[in-house]
Amino acid sequence: MAETGIIGVNTIGIPVADQDVALAFYRDALGFAVLVDAPLPTGGRWIMLAPSGSTVSVSLVVASDDVPAGIETGIRFESLDAGNTHAELMRRGVAVGELLRWPGVPPMFQATDPDGNRFEVVERP
Repeated sequence: MAETGIIGVNTIGIPVADQDVALAFYRDALGFAVLVDAPLPTGGRWIMLAPSGSTVSVSLVVASDDVPAGIETGIRFESLDAGNTHAELMRRGVAVGELLRWPGVPPMFQATDPDGNRFEVVERP
């Protein structure tokens, strides 16, 4: 089979209603670094953020009828200590679910951004 030329995952889009509110959440509450924040000629901005040292980023894309906000993103962010991350995010006012600890599975919890987009934080095995 011929190579497609795809070599990795660069960024994952998260639909948001207000890019400024979402930017503040991902930057200030989650502590992500802003990699790009540039205006688009069609309106809105191209915003990319990433956790320190990550090679994959998230892009805050303007929600629309075709791409609504308030979804289960399927994103699993990684943490070195899920318990500490859970406590710190709670302290910062992030809506987090129960810290789950199941035998044979890394500790994890669900969190929600201001638009209702859900993601998980999983402890690195």
